[in-house]
Amino acid sequence: MSGQPRVLIVDDEAHARINLRLALEALPGWRVAGECASAAAARAHLASDSVDVLLLDVQMPLESGLELARELSRLDSPPLVVFVTAHRGHALEAFDAHALDYVVKPVDERRLRQALERAGALLDQREAYARALRLYTDPAPGYWRSLTVRSVGRIDRVDLADVLWIESAGNYVSLHLAQRALLHRSTLGELERYLDPADFLRIHRRALVRRGQLLTLRQTQEGGYALALRCGQELAVSERYAAAVKAALRGS
Repeated sequence: MSGQPRVLIVDDEAHARINLRLALEALPGWRVAGECASAAAARAHLASDSVDVLLLDVQMPLESGLELARELSRLDSPPLVVFVTAHRGHALEAFDAHALDYVVKPVDERRLRQALERAGALLDQREAYARALRLYTDPAPGYWRSLTVRSVGRIDRVDLADVLWIESAGNYVSLHLAQRALLHRSTLGELERYLDPADFLRIHRRALVRRGQLLTLRQTQEGGYALALRCGQELAVSERYAAAVKAALRGS
């Protein structure tokens, strides 16, 4: 990207804005485009002046930074958002709101520099980043063939053909691939609606398995069932789904 990236500071606390401005002025290659004390003021600023990066507070009166970030993520070329928060517990909410990164107050200059380096690396790809966000928030109809998975400072496209099994993890699911597992923001029930039943089989209220991974089913000493997968993993099968697993194994 040519020229200095422009950063808008959005925080309802004046001393926090001052600290961020001073930290930015100490970093070569970045320029403060303005300071706003509320989400509404930031929205008005962005309507008349484009910026590259928002340093956005999470907790603000009337409207949180989370709400503003979700709104901006629907733009064709949104500014990259780095949340600045006093609470580490906001990290998952920040990524749900499509933030690129988050920095915990009091702001450490090394950590702020790291977050801005990540943003700088993506500035030339903002339109592609925006398309990925829209795919994440507005999936195409029909069965999915891939997922957009967001984590700290990056977006991964995961082919569902590479997913061996999927496990519920609260408001997330864990996508198990051959060499790693990724957390994706969705419940298992929500995700299952978009998975082709010819590819994935429910074996438990907490697990879905790729049909091609089914190997053997055994009864445990406790009277339950355990399913061995071709990848070497063994998963519990609830009695409710045991008949479907047996039928799938007979047909494989």
